Amino acid sequence: MAQEKRATAARLKAALSLEQESAAAELRALLERVLSLRDEASSSSSSSSSSSPEAALSWCRCLLAGGEPWEGFVAAVRAYDPATLCGLVWTANFVAYRCRTCGISPCMSLCAECFHQGEHAGHDYNMFRSQAGGACDCGDGNVMREAGFCKRHRIKSSSEVPSVPKDLLIMSELVLPQFIFYLIQYLRDGYNEPVLDLPSEKDLLKVLQMLEPHISFLEDLTKMGGAMRSVLTQVLTNQQFYKDLSSGSGENACAKKSHEKYLVALKGSGLTFPEDKLGSGVQEPGAAASSSVVQGATPSSGQGDSSDEEDQDGSQGVGKRKRVKLSSSTKDQSIMDVLKHKCFLEELLFWTIKYEFPQKMVTFLLNMLPDQDYKIAFTKTFVQHYAFIMKTLKKSHESDTMSNRIVHISVQLFSNEELARQVTEECQLLDIMVTVLLYMMESCLIKSELQDEENSLHVVVNCGESLLKNNTYWPLVSDFINILSHQSVAKKFLEDHRLLVTWMNFVSFFQGMNLNKRELNEHVEFESQTYYAAFAAELEACAQPMWGLLSHCKIRETQEYTRNVVRYCLEALQDWFDAINFVDEPTPNQVTFHLPLHRYYAMFLSKAVKCQELDLDSLLPDQEMLMKLMVHPLQIQASLSEIHSNMWVRNGLQIKGQAMTYVQSHFCNSMIDPDIYLLQICASRLDPDYFISSVFERFKVVDLLTMASQHQNTVLDSEHERSMLEGALTFLVILLSLRLHLGMTDDEILRAEMVAQLCMNDRTHSSLLDLIPENPNPKSGIIPGSLSFESMLSAVADFKAPVFEPGGSMQQGMYTPKAEVWDQEFDPVMVILRTVYRRDVQSAMDRYTAFLKQSGKVHGNPWPPYKKRTVLHPSYKGLMRLLHCKTLHIVLFTLLYKILMDHQNLSEHVLCMVLYLIELGLENSSDLESDEEDAGVGQERCHDSWFPGNNLVSNMRHFINYVRVRVPETAPEVKREPPASTSSDGSGASQSPRHSKGLQRENSGTAQVFSLVAERRKKFQEIINRNTTEANQAVRPKTSMKWSAPGATPQLTTAILEVKESILSLLIKLHHKLSGKQNSYFPPWLDDMETLIQHENPKYLHGDGMTAVERILLKAALQSRLNKHIIEDICRKVTPPVPPKKISPAEKKTLDKEERRQKARERQQKLLAEFASRQKSFMETAMDVESPDVDIAMEIATAEQHVSEAVYDCVICGQSGPSTEERPAGLVVLLQPSSVLGQCRNSTESKKLPTSEKEQIYPGDTCAAIYEARLATLQQYFKDSSCLQSVSIGWEGGVYVQTCGHTLHIDCHKSYMESLRNDQVLQGFSVDKGEFTCPLCRQFANSVLPCYPGNNVERTLWQCHSNKSMQDLIKEVEELQEQLGTFPVSISSETNLSKEMESVMKDIKSTTQKKYTDYSKFPGSPDNDFLFMYSVARTNLELELVHRGGNLCLGGASTAGKRSCLNQLFHVLAMHMRLYSIDSAFNPWKKLTQLAIDENLQMSNEEQPEVPVLYRDVSSLLLIQILTMPQPLRKEHFICITKVLFTLLYIQALVALSVKCSSEERITWMNSGALKKSLSNAKKTWEVLFSHVISELSKGKIYEQEETEELAMDSTSSWCPHSIEIYLQQFCLPFLRITSLLQHHLFGGELPSCQEGEEFTVLASCLGLLSPSFQSSQFSSASCLDWPVPAFDIISQWCSELVSFSNTHPTQVKVLLIQEPKWDLPRLLQLPENYNTIFQYYHRKSCSVCSKVPKDPAICLVCGTFVCLKGLCCKQQSYCECVLHSQNCGAGTGIFLLINASVIIIIRGHRFCLWGSVYLDAHGEEDRDLRRGKPLYICKERYNVLEQQWVSHTFDHINKRWGPHYNGL
Repeated sequence: MAQEKRATAARLKAALSLEQESAAAELRALLERVLSLRDEASSSSSSSSSSSPEAALSWCRCLLAGGEPWEGFVAAVRAYDPATLCGLVWTANFVAYRCRTCGISPCMSLCAECFHQGEHAGHDYNMFRSQAGGACDCGDGNVMREAGFCKRHRIKSSSEVPSVPKDLLIMSELVLPQFIFYLIQYLRDGYNEPVLDLPSEKDLLKVLQMLEPHISFLEDLTKMGGAMRSVLTQVLTNQQFYKDLSSGSGENACAKKSHEKYLVALKGSGLTFPEDKLGSGVQEPGAAASSSVVQGATPSSGQGDSSDEEDQDGSQGVGKRKRVKLSSSTKDQSIMDVLKHKCFLEELLFWTIKYEFPQKMVTFLLNMLPDQDYKIAFTKTFVQHYAFIMKTLKKSHESDTMSNRIVHISVQLFSNEELARQVTEECQLLDIMVTVLLYMMESCLIKSELQDEENSLHVVVNCGESLLKNNTYWPLVSDFINILSHQSVAKKFLEDHRLLVTWMNFVSFFQGMNLNKRELNEHVEFESQTYYAAFAAELEACAQPMWGLLSHCKIRETQEYTRNVVRYCLEALQDWFDAINFVDEPTPNQVTFHLPLHRYYAMFLSKAVKCQELDLDSLLPDQEMLMKLMVHPLQIQASLSEIHSNMWVRNGLQIKGQAMTYVQSHFCNSMIDPDIYLLQICASRLDPDYFISSVFERFKVVDLLTMASQHQNTVLDSEHERSMLEGALTFLVILLSLRLHLGMTDDEILRAEMVAQLCMNDRTHSSLLDLIPENPNPKSGIIPGSLSFESMLSAVADFKAPVFEPGGSMQQGMYTPKAEVWDQEFDPVMVILRTVYRRDVQSAMDRYTAFLKQSGKVHGNPWPPYKKRTVLHPSYKGLMRLLHCKTLHIVLFTLLYKILMDHQNLSEHVLCMVLYLIELGLENSSDLESDEEDAGVGQERCHDSWFPGNNLVSNMRHFINYVRVRVPETAPEVKREPPASTSSDGSGASQSPRHSKGLQRENSGTAQVFSLVAERRKKFQEIINRNTTEANQAVRPKTSMKWSAPGATPQLTTAILEVKESILSLLIKLHHKLSGKQNSYFPPWLDDMETLIQHENPKYLHGDGMTAVERILLKAALQSRLNKHIIEDICRKVTPPVPPKKISPAEKKTLDKEERRQKARERQQKLLAEFASRQKSFMETAMDVESPDVDIAMEIATAEQHVSEAVYDCVICGQSGPSTEERPAGLVVLLQPSSVLGQCRNSTESKKLPTSEKEQIYPGDTCAAIYEARLATLQQYFKDSSCLQSVSIGWEGGVYVQTCGHTLHIDCHKSYMESLRNDQVLQGFSVDKGEFTCPLCRQFANSVLPCYPGNNVERTLWQCHSNKSMQDLIKEVEELQEQLGTFPVSISSETNLSKEMESVMKDIKSTTQKKYTDYSKFPGSPDNDFLFMYSVARTNLELELVHRGGNLCLGGASTAGKRSCLNQLFHVLAMHMRLYSIDSAFNPWKKLTQLAIDENLQMSNEEQPEVPVLYRDVSSLLLIQILTMPQPLRKEHFICITKVLFTLLYIQALVALSVKCSSEERITWMNSGALKKSLSNAKKTWEVLFSHVISELSKGKIYEQEETEELAMDSTSSWCPHSIEIYLQQFCLPFLRITSLLQHHLFGGELPSCQEGEEFTVLASCLGLLSPSFQSSQFSSASCLDWPVPAFDIISQWCSELVSFSNTHPTQVKVLLIQEPKWDLPRLLQLPENYNTIFQYYHRKSCSVCSKVPKDPAICLVCGTFVCLKGLCCKQQSYCECVLHSQNCGAGTGIFLLINASVIIIIRGHRFCLWGSVYLDAHGEEDRDLRRGKPLYICKERYNVLEQQWVSHTFDHINKRWGPHYNGL
């Protein structure tokens, strides 16, 4: 069959190349047969070339290749590929790179291969996980700079590629049209119009699965390179082919049917098509803009009204759904029509959309893009279908996936400026986009309830609709923003008035959305979260396009554009005000945060003035419009203050969320900044008195601003008054001092933002980037991370490298403000503006205070500093008139007076802001008034107002004598005498007690000092006069407030207050009040005239309120001579002190409240401090990096040797006493299995983590592996029970016991556990497993180790050296071992103590897994337990040694000693060991201390022999001997055992050495030693003993077979006496260390410290092996020997065992010899410097178990194993792979590096925790989950901390956040 195909293909190709007509026809017929759609009926009878897809594909392959092999054809075509572009297409989750240094478009991306092949060192690049998919731009000069191209795509190779031979692709040109048509027919056939809109997704998926091979085939074709792509392009875009094949006019019934289906599917593609109803009867939202542009159609605007869209109301309950019709002019005829397709490409795209963008199709369409012709054709086609795409998207059920796929395509097309310009011109791309956006939003409009609810004509989007909630509009908006970033396109948009009108219409849909109404009665039931959608919509759909447009309005030439936008924006605003029926007052208790029209207007004004030198007034509307414009932004500011004053609490948390989002860094420059700027413009152009009065009215504090001590507030509860007043003043300060849009340059803005953020807190680099509001449009210029950002950062901040507090949290690298920044640039106003949380302001102030104290500048409590502002841009000079208007001066005067008089509700904050405003006014006083005008001119003008003029400088000195106030009749002012009788001094005295009375009545209220007069829209005014007569005649018109509650106000009456103060005198009195001293203020210029000349006096820069007052007075004096004199006058009159108040008991209540609180606070502080110091004395927090585990000093009185019995404190019941049999005490311990020891290796270089295929890790050289092999070999040849006593286990899975040092009674512990069990709180540990935390220090623990009741007498006894001979002691030891039953009597009977010891032993056994305890050949044999128990002791000793650094040079009761509980542990183990008797015949003690009488005893036994003594592990023997002795042990016996064992060890060393020597050396040593045998000290020299050993061992076959292999190795190193001595010492040292530690724990006493070289001698003398009299001049290790029996005899006896073994198993003899045990300390793997090396190798590596690429790959840092985290593929018996591995590799402790997250997780038993990352970026920060994708480098310190915690087993104590993993990791 295949032959046949090939022959046919070859024949046809040959014929075609000769251009035979008939051949073409034959080919067509063949293809029609092969590629026909099977009809179900005829499929059975069809011919042999039946059209199964596989057959069809193989035919196509064969035909394309013209009968040649397919691979050869592919290669041939590839040769003609002019590969200048990479174009690799990827799907979601692919890891790609983006380099900002090389990118022209912000969306530029590169595949890993191109990135690593290009040169990007030092560039600003990052790695990212693709969200929607993308394509590699390498080689595309439109998107990136050529310098960044990789090596492959640098060559412009079009010239060198030969042209394609004609006959190579001749078949393709004929076969492909049929093939593509075949594909389209399949798609047509498979599609059924969904009935009732029910999704028929299953059917679609079926069709797609069938087509999978076909589309893959097309994809393979695209990968053949440029030559094949151009054929495909031709086929796809040729209109003739399409006409011929798909018209459906052929006689083929099948084709006809498919054509009909196609026509049906097309019907729904136009906008005129009536809407499909959803099955549920709810109207399908909106006539989605499903449209198309037929190329070349002219936009015909005169289209009649589209009446075919009826206003049907959806049956949703969200108010009547008023559908808004667009005026017909915006509709483009072409958008309304049904789509018409003219070529294959268009229909393919159509079906791609219908099938909701299957991934394969998308990839195929994108793979073609490197072909330029195709790119243009495809882009046009895409635009043509744009509306249809969006219509489909809106209906889609998988809108997320679909959005991603759409953007995957569109970003490739629209990022290219040239292409975008072309389609904008030829296909009306902008019209289409805007229209489609309008249509999309139209489907979810509702009536706006803002302002006039009944008559409002305004419609807004409903944020609860899924379109907004799920962000479905995202692809559209993102495309729109993308094309607006191209200058040429944006210009078209800005020039087109019709488009601008439509766009403003679109923006107005968002104006006033998500309206909040304040709940006044009960808490709202359901908190809607729609505000997320609202903020996102405004930012994405309104603000980002705005920033895009703004970025093109930067120069004078673009003035026209700005004028256009501003003009249409104002029109839209005017329409909006009309639509909502706005007159002059906003409706109370309503706020919307969304005013995009205002913000467009503001931002374009700002640009116009800043960059385009336009005249601001030419762009501003009339006064009335300005008044309207300011209302809503001001409403937002007041509402912010209300929200922070908790007036909106009944609206739930979401309203706070909105207030925070509004100022949050991503939103602030699109929301609050334009709002404030707009208010600044209004303020600079409107009447200042009007503006100020509006502000106080909006903030509802007008009533508070009265001179009277009591008032009534009709609109505000008294508890909110203070914070609202603070809010109003703070707002004014911000309004007047913010210069973001009023003249600061971009660099100054960046600097100010940065300083503000750094002052709140130290920040990491990435959080700073995130917090600095950047222009949201990527092309705007200031890109974070740009040079300006970095240089600015280094100018204002210092980098604090990451710190490591062991046991503390891992710090990241932080930036902190430089000292001079605190000194000069700290700007509280900016900080207040930018804080999301109120506490940040406090934090900034605290940090500022700390700085001042530290630098010694200010003591006491500094106030926020006053900062000089940048110069105002001339256009905004009017803003400063606010500071020079009477209304503000009256407010300031009143507030100063109230503060001086201690009225209620005024805080320091208020005073601070008042002074700030005065100072601003002084700094910005326009013209220094002449001193003359003052006298007499002003007199007449004073009748109607408080102050003579508007200038603050002159008004400051104006004395106000009397004020008429309206007060409630109850107020103290009413009862006063006529004012004439009292002198001013008296008034001060008599008034203040009465004021304080006012304090009692919290809720009193009054009308205005300055009632709101109805003169031109209310102005504040007040009638004041210096003489009373005029005051009496004055008439005050009353106005009622619009929304005061009727009848709420009690009777008001007028009273006249005598004031006689000016602002200056009030300030001076305030100074006295603040300082608490009379006459504290003294004008500084009297002493030193200089002060008036120096402008900036550094002494006044920082300080508290007094400094601020002094600074202001100095400025006032500087500005006018008159002020200076008045200040001097005031100071001369000795001001009467504010009298001490006589406080009546009633007032005492309110005043004392504060004081009492203060006292309570102090008391609390004192208690806390006391408690803390107590705790400190308990805890010894000497935390050094070496040991993060020194927490708590041992509370065990071990050192007190004179006490006869140890006393224990129980941390639960608090009693102390000895531990007794009945009521034992115990240590809180944590038992954990550990394999750390097993990780020691016998080489010093550390293992590297493999990062390429070549590197591998072999586990064979670890301690655990070697010991395990040894035990297995021993068990092969020797008796099992004897083997199990010759080695230790526990290198892997040994049990480590550590304590925090606290003790408790065991019965107390039981009840404590009970209470934990009943406690329902979620704990981080499992009580059922016996876990708990120490009641005192909260350290994690899981058992209690009983303390052996005993006295400490032996401690003192052993000090005196006993004179017993060695022989006697040996005898005694033997006897003690025999009398096994004589454990102290009481314990053998069941007491509480023995029960507890039993149970703790059970705990110890169950801590580790069974496989780590069973080594015997006979399961359950007692030898197993015996082995396990003494190995526990060994494990703990060895680990302590590791913690001390592997040797005992440091000495001392080291850090680990405090945690150690070996003494208690020994007692528990000893008690259990003695339950097992050792048969005396087999007791190793006898073998060591007696010569065997009968040699034949062993040999005669037919069973396996015992392990020869020389093969036994001496340290194990030591523990066996000691643990089988009755406790407590006597020191002399301990020394005796040590001496005996040392002799054995020494001989083992000599044996091992003899094997290492070459045979010649052996003979030499044997002879030289034999000569010295007769000397007196022969037994104490190694030479003699060495020669004896060699001669004894030569009797067997031990030395026989080495000659051959080892000679080569060791011949170089000949052994001199010195090197032998060193070898022997090194061999013996590990044993000496273990023994010394053991002695230290059993008998107390310090460990001596020493140099490394002396360690042997020091330890030997410490253990009593060396006599104290010994001189160290000619020291040799042999002098420590003390032979219990004649040396040579016992040596011969030991050697004979080896000899007899060597005769039977000559090969094994040497394997089993104990070699020099030199182990390096346990280490984790060494990691590479750069994280990328790990990531690139592992993130695509497939798992060795399941051979898939894991979703979450991880590596074990102990052994380098690659595992799947959470992977179900590798699960075994419900354990996931990481958990399983942690048990096998670390006996339950696993340390894994998660490749995709760069973090480390720790698994400990059944819990796990995230440890943090050891890789940090250049700024010292972690990058969890690689979100930022910056290059990461290893942080050595962190890695050491990790390793330290692993080795010291302190993960449980140091890491706090543990959670259960349920075996799912």
